[in-house]
Amino acid sequence: MCEDDHGIGRRTLFVTGASAALTLGSVSFASGADAADGSGTPTSGAETRTVSGTLPTGSPDFVYLPVEVPRGVREIRVAYRYERPTVPAGTAGNALDIGLFDERGTELGGEGFRGWSGGARTEFFIRADDATPGYTPGVIKSGTWYIALGPYTVAPQGLSYEVTITLTYGDQDKTPAPKYPPSRAKGRGRAWYRGDCHLHSWHSDGRRTPAEIAALARAAGLDFINTSEHNTHSSHPHWADQAGDDLLIMLGEEVTTRNGHVLALGTDPGTFVDWRYRARDNRFARFARQIHRAGGLVVPAHPHATCIGCGWKFGFGEADAVEVWNGPYTPDDEVSLAEWDNTLVASVRSGSRSWLPAMGNSDAHRDPDPVGTPQTVVLADDLTREAIQEGLRAGRSYVAESKLVSVSFTASGARGEHAGIGGRLKVDKESPVTVRLEATGAPGCTIRFVTDQGVLFTSAPLPVSGSGTVEWSTTASYAAYVRAELRHEATAAPLPGALAAFTNPIFLGK
Repeated sequence: MCEDDHGIGRRTLFVTGASAALTLGSVSFASGADAADGSGTPTSGAETRTVSGTLPTGSPDFVYLPVEVPRGVREIRVAYRYERPTVPAGTAGNALDIGLFDERGTELGGEGFRGWSGGARTEFFIRADDATPGYTPGVIKSGTWYIALGPYTVAPQGLSYEVTITLTYGDQDKTPAPKYPPSRAKGRGRAWYRGDCHLHSWHSDGRRTPAEIAALARAAGLDFINTSEHNTHSSHPHWADQAGDDLLIMLGEEVTTRNGHVLALGTDPGTFVDWRYRARDNRFARFARQIHRAGGLVVPAHPHATCIGCGWKFGFGEADAVEVWNGPYTPDDEVSLAEWDNTLVASVRSGSRSWLPAMGNSDAHRDPDPVGTPQTVVLADDLTREAIQEGLRAGRSYVAESKLVSVSFTASGARGEHAGIGGRLKVDKESPVTVRLEATGAPGCTIRFVTDQGVLFTSAPLPVSGSGTVEWSTTASYAAYVRAELRHEATAAPLPGALAAFTNPIFLGK
């Protein structure tokens, strides 16, 4: 074992895209082992190097540790640890993420990415035939590999770390050909389909296997799910066995930047989207375009969450939808709902016909996080990736807290005009409009109709059966749009009760 010091003084500074990153001194391995062939290339055995250092506060977002990998390596194994000193109340302590890039380098959006586990694991390995969840198997070629360290937060005392790299020599096995889930399930033709598009397995910081998540999705009454691991696509080949006629599994990623998280929803299999940039770097639009080229939707996630780095700072110009409700309903979601409603008001005020649909997802990681709480219910022509995405993009959807809650929301005019969720009722400004909502599975909940003028109607609580129908009359001159909410009884006045469901809007007027 070799000990080395990689403190902040031994470094070079380089630029990846628009962001500065720190590169430490290289870690080298001997060009021979106990057993070697005539060329000096090791044929068996293992070598280990341990390096340590300290990162001060104000360190770059990413610190790269180059590792010179010789020929003949069968497996790369990395373990790390770091100190977590006590810090004053209100001060961030140490948090250090980790990942790996191969000999193709660390260029932003390049091909060198081999995996990321963030802070979820203390060690990982890569071989041609297998890899730790979060990492992709593949041939190990000689050259300069890079261990990527992400000092998410650094304590005032600094962040002292230790990284141990072990190379095992020998022949490499074949890399298995990936098998992906189909982009179509049986479906029911044009119908309402329930889905959860924000889920984490053990391929990032979740604790459930894909099989466990699929079983929970079926139990929650879901028709489709979308995989969304933090900053890795490694899970994509591991979902094929979980798909079936009754469950469409779309593939994606949660792109977790330091200035907010975004779901790459339903991308082509094997698509990796880079996350190593901030809003000030002006790089997000490039990767939003990549998501679209890969057939995916761009969906900012929990935009007003209070966790470090979670607040959305990239704007919504490239977004196809926004995750308004994330997991069990909290004040964060109430803020997201209000801010989303403001975007609807801005849209009608500007005269634009474009608007940003809302959705809701569980963001479930581990027990007891419920899968499918909430779930987005979308009207789609069939149970296919493309049809579900088209319904989400058009806003033909509502969000419900569980499979028990269903709504039917329509608007009609005096001459037989009719529109549903996400649509437009084309009537004259003063022509009477009847808004109607039918609800089931929401005992004791009140129904609210929300417009660009605010909440204009609130019903009496639904009976214990949880079913009821309400109607409200208005005009397009009084309400440019109407959307519906089902609310539980308020428990912390003056805040309204938690949502049981809410719909995307119906727009009124020609």
